[in-house]
Amino acid sequence: MFTRGSKLAIAAISLAFTLSGCSAVKNTGEALFGPGRTDAQLTPRKATYRDLVNLPQPKGKILAAVYNFRDQTGQYKPSPASSFSTAVTQGAASMLMNVLNESGWFIPLEREGLQNLLTERKIIRAALAKPDAADANLPSLVAANVLLEGGIVAYDTNIRTGGAGARYFGIGADEQYRVDQITVNLRAVDIRSGRVLHTVLTSKTVYSKAIGADVFRYIKFKRLLEIEMGTTTNEPAQLAMLSAMESAVIHLIGQGIVNNSWALQNPEDINNPVLQYYLNENTVIL
Repeated sequence: MFTRGSKLAIAAISLAFTLSGCSAVKNTGEALFGPGRTDAQLTPRKATYRDLVNLPQPKGKILAAVYNFRDQTGQYKPSPASSFSTAVTQGAASMLMNVLNESGWFIPLEREGLQNLLTERKIIRAALAKPDAADANLPSLVAANVLLEGGIVAYDTNIRTGGAGARYFGIGADEQYRVDQITVNLRAVDIRSGRVLHTVLTSKTVYSKAIGADVFRYIKFKRLLEIEMGTTTNEPAQLAMLSAMESAVIHLIGQGIVNNSWALQNPEDINNPVLQYYLNENTVIL
């Protein structure tokens, strides 16, 4: 048989479920018992990754060089978390190389670690210069067709916040959310002329949500019942940035097709649903 205190606790938990929807069962369980251990796995991706790998095939893959993809936001994590750690990853160039390779449209060339590559080639040449070395030639490095430049240009915090809560007879529950936004710029530059062929700006929101419930009631004289529980979900900023990069690469491919900078293997693939979705996407005017 439930006591009065246990009934109040159950009422608080039920109220939290009602406010936060179906996902509350999982979130509340993790809040009480923790998410548990997980094995290493491939990095999860957003829906833009599915669009990226379902693009139609190109007439010929594009040799692309990426020297750097810098953090240009100047943003640091808010205090007291850290005054020295940046708000976004500093490994954006490596992430962009992965996106280009997964698209099937580009052949990324190693340029970020170019000095290391040149050092290894010197070692090979020194080995080939020995009298007893086999007669072999070291091929020259492949030149790029386009140079991909850009960076993470903005990270805006608290662009939208809100929440809701309720309390009755010492039983309460609340839900709060916060929306940040990350913006990426990507541009394709013609190697021979230095002319900017295409440039894209894409943005992705970073969503955070907190759910909490509590009970604060005197059950009887000098008997106080206090129960608190809650969970917070923060969308990883690096996954949001990766999604923004994937969207930027798809838009860049679409612009190049329309302006004849590169071509489809099958011209009829211009009607591909994924390609059409991005070609018909319009810039929102605020």
